[in-house]
Amino acid sequence: MVGKINNQRRRGDDLILKTLTVGPLETNCYILGDERSKEAVVIDPGGDFKEIEEQLKTAELRVKYIILTHGHFDHTGALAQLKKATGAEILIHAEDVPMLSSTGQAQPFLMESGADPCAADGTLQEGDKIQFGQHSLEVLHTPGHTPGGISLLVDKMIFVGDTLFCGSIGRTDLPGGSFQKLIDSIKRKLLTKGDDYLIYPGHGPATSVGEERRNNPFLDGI
Repeated sequence: MVGKINNQRRRGDDLILKTLTVGPLETNCYILGDERSKEAVVIDPGGDFKEIEEQLKTAELRVKYIILTHGHFDHTGALAQLKKATGAEILIHAEDVPMLSSTGQAQPFLMESGADPCAADGTLQEGDKIQFGQHSLEVLHTPGHTPGGISLLVDKMIFVGDTLFCGSIGRTDLPGGSFQKLIDSIKRKLLTKGDDYLIYPGHGPATSVGEERRNNPFLDGI
């Protein structure tokens, strides 16, 4: 069941941002679109394909890339359907590619939900730039929740997947998780940004670097 849908525009109103809460674990799926070219990316299509499709149609957006911040099932539930409908390229960090295979960690959960597995079209690494219209997402490798976890930076917005939450951090007790790597990722890749940078997590409300620097109990003293 899809939850709230938030629509925002940035950079002179030409960058479209839509936030959909989708799937059984209420994952944040983000649609970023370029107003001029109508090219778009979808980040973490975790479920509720019809709602994602409807938002794309309403804004008249053409999906160029589907980007996964990591390979867990709650971020990939609508992946195969969205790929089939749009023909967009699926991108994920190289270290999380195995999670999308028929024997990967996510697949048992996907099959139980009725979703189909879907392979990646390309892999990402630190520093890659993903262009859509006049906008570009920079890839930050932020492992810890998974080995191939990434965050995506555009303007002063960072889409962090399950690396960092409002008042919390991602789980590290799942296969491939590492508490020390997660804290190091947050310290070196996120907290080095200005306090006014906005954090868009994989679950829960948006926050900011400053808010988490000051108040997140997991980041005290780092």
